[in-house]
Amino acid sequence: MESTDETRAALPAELQALDDELVRLEADARRLVDGLSDARGRAQPVPGAWSVSECLDHLATANRVYLEAMRPAAARARQRGRLRRGPALPGLIGRWFVRQLEPESVERYKMKSPRKIRPRTAPPLAETFEAFIASQQDVHAFVREGADLDLASVHFRNPFVAVIHFSLATGVHVIAAHERRHLRQAWRARQR
Repeated sequence: MESTDETRAALPAELQALDDELVRLEADARRLVDGLSDARGRAQPVPGAWSVSECLDHLATANRVYLEAMRPAAARARQRGRLRRGPALPGLIGRWFVRQLEPESVERYKMKSPRKIRPRTAPPLAETFEAFIASQQDVHAFVREGADLDLASVHFRNPFVAVIHFSLATGVHVIAAHERRHLRQAWRARQR
């Protein structure tokens, strides 16, 4: 989904940069599946490694789970009038966590996917791609709808580790970093 001029004018610079990155990631996913057969999209490059469709299934599910955890906090913030006071950027711990999800960190810091967002085995490529695109639209909407909130100071409970709380700003940056990581993984699966 491309940002409109109206949306572009309404978003603060750091959220516009994030929205632009989400647009870029969506375009990358479209290139990833372009011309890819369902059989190739479902094929694991090596035993135990995720296929393209499994990577997309994982991203769509993770985006949905993260947004489900973030929406109630955003709604409470809106009810309480917690409007924007500064940039929607992660704090120190949030930045560290986002860096751990970046593709470059995968060799240094490998994380096991939480059970609730593990992909299904060899799901249909078209289905997982459409689910990923739908999840992207939901992330875009969350960013736009929450642009006037103080995303850096409103916290939500991490949906995977209940004792950890992140700011909503960290949450949206986690989503983008996670997408970069697994789209790179999906490209590697396609190339193999």
